[in-house]
Amino acid sequence: MLELSLDGITVGASSRIRPFLTEILSRFPDSIHSIYVTGSALTPDFNEKRSDVNSLIMLNEMKLEFLRSLAPLGRKFGAKGVAAPILMTPEYVSQSLDVFPMEFLELKMIHKTIYGKDILEGIEIEKPLLRLQCEREIKTRLMGLRQGYISVLGKADKVSRILSGSITGCIPLFRAVIYLEGKEPPVTKAEVINALAEATGVKGGAFAKVLSLQDKDGDDALSLFEEYYSNLESVSAIINALEQ
Repeated sequence: MLELSLDGITVGASSRIRPFLTEILSRFPDSIHSIYVTGSALTPDFNEKRSDVNSLIMLNEMKLEFLRSLAPLGRKFGAKGVAAPILMTPEYVSQSLDVFPMEFLELKMIHKTIYGKDILEGIEIEKPLLRLQCEREIKTRLMGLRQGYISVLGKADKVSRILSGSITGCIPLFRAVIYLEGKEPPVTKAEVINALAEATGVKGGAFAKVLSLQDKDGDDALSLFEEYYSNLESVSAIINALEQ
């Protein structure tokens, strides 16, 4: 009998993801190289009410037949807080490390192998390629913040939502910057912000305040936006100054 090893995964997340992955593994045992749980389900940041459970399925070969068979399960379990799994092959990983170094750094750092052989732990992230992606990512995010502010006419309640959406996407970027600075990136979001401040000297107060907006509305979102944007610009300057 094929078994999943879910030790170390948040209890609420484990109870959701186990039926989904068990059914996939029982249906397609010969197609699957390995299975991983990724993301917040492995960290104290997991929120039972809001967080989806994320997974990665490593296939021996990418076939559309597998996608067609998997689609009904996605509909069934999506309503239960199980995100559609990322699908890859070992060959795809080896050919994509240069294109998505930041994403693979996240997977390398935050994953739990629950079936098969772990091939994420041993992947190598090239720092020059990671730095380039970080530069592109932060400049894109700064541009998005400017456009978002204009599109909501600077209204405080809508600016709060823009900020909350921004910080979620910035956490992987911050981890990458910490890694580029030669430090070990933490796992939890709050610790990442503190470690970023220590590694770069950029004050993390605005980032921490925006992170708290995910749980409550901010009363002074407009002034916070200015501080947050200014601090992101400082991080951008540090990325630009890193050895290329």
